Amino acid sequence: MNNMKLKPPSMQEMGEMLKASGLKSKLLFTLFIIVIFRLGIHLPIYGINNEFFQKLIASSGGQNIIGFLDLFSGGALGKVSILALGIGPFITSSIIIQLLAVVIPHLEQLQKDEGDEGRRKLMQYSRYLTVIIGVFQAFVFGTFLIKQSGGAALLPGVSAIGFIISTVILLTAGAVFTMWLSELITDRGVGNGSSLIIFCGILSGIPLYTERTSKLVAHNTKLQFYLLVLLAIFAAAIILIIVLHEAIRKVLIVNPKRQVGNKIYGGMNTYIPFKLNPGGVMPIIFAIAIMLFPATILGILGQSSRLHGIWKTIIETMSNAMNSSNISYYIIYVLLIIALTFFYASIMPNMQPKEIANNLKKQGASIPGVKPGRPTAEVLEKILSRTTFIGAIALGIIALVPSIGSKFTGITTFQGIGATSLIIIVGVALDFINQIKTHLLATHYESFLKND
Repeated sequence: MNNMKLKPPSMQEMGEMLKASGLKSKLLFTLFIIVIFRLGIHLPIYGINNEFFQKLIASSGGQNIIGFLDLFSGGALGKVSILALGIGPFITSSIIIQLLAVVIPHLEQLQKDEGDEGRRKLMQYSRYLTVIIGVFQAFVFGTFLIKQSGGAALLPGVSAIGFIISTVILLTAGAVFTMWLSELITDRGVGNGSSLIIFCGILSGIPLYTERTSKLVAHNTKLQFYLLVLLAIFAAAIILIIVLHEAIRKVLIVNPKRQVGNKIYGGMNTYIPFKLNPGGVMPIIFAIAIMLFPATILGILGQSSRLHGIWKTIIETMSNAMNSSNISYYIIYVLLIIALTFFYASIMPNMQPKEIANNLKKQGASIPGVKPGRPTAEVLEKILSRTTFIGAIALGIIALVPSIGSKFTGITTFQGIGATSLIIIVGVALDFINQIKTHLLATHYESFLKND
């Protein structure tokens, strides 16, 4: 057996493994659920004037909360669908529960000490919170439409109160339904359901961006050249995203040897992997949301006729600072990304230096040349800080590259395919491919060992 080499599977063997591993049925199930969601986004809510809302989305250029959320609902918000909230409330509730688990002892105990049962309880709390967040977002959405349009967003004969009540019920039910679909994919399909729903939603917008771009550059040679430059910038950003997604810092660990009878066990060197980008895409998503929300509020306040004198000057100054055309916007944006990356690194369970040092001490393992206990924790803290800093700076640069490229070339029709979208697309695609490889390789190794 030691002299035999494990050859890569052929196409025929791959097909057989696809059937044997059950991967084919899982892929078909995942596709089926995604098709259901994509069909659902075409079901409109009651009483909305869709033409008016489309004009509101177009006039915003994606630079307010509505335009931002529309990107991650796969266009469902732009269609004023019953699934307009998308997977957003569930993701938000999951993040809030994770953050609360850091400060609330009961939730921390469920997460760390009670295993699968504890995680199921946390998931149930996330579901309850999803309903609460869905109700709040649906109410804000309905109220925003009525106030922003002065009633023009509603069809004739539809009352404002009736519209808000029906909107809250339908959008909350749609958010819960989307959450259920994502859990079905995660449990019975391939990949993470929430990520795949967002991934497919972003991809669904690419034909529209392509059509707009082709019309823009059709009769302009200069813009055609700039388009090639912009595509090259996007390609470079994708390469950087892949490198950042896969990059890890390995910390060598020496394990102790144990002698049982005449045999010696252990003693093999292992390593602790610290991801260069522990927060993934979340720092960018929250940074954009933090930037867009005050910018939208300041824009609304700036249009108010009740503000005069120094207050109006203050609002205008703050609004200019949050405008994407000013350099101050990008400075604040990058600083937020760096801060949020460090925050996510600090709450990740597998990136806690003190806990890692204590576990290594209990196992008798150590870092070469470092004493167990507190010295190990201090060394790990330094390594983690440097690694996270490099990852945060790299993430900030990647976040700026597509936006700066669009402004430099003057081609803004790809505005929806920004840094956040690119990172999500690449990250989800890599995870999806890795899961498929894991299924196939596991089946391949099992058949190899049986034949041996």
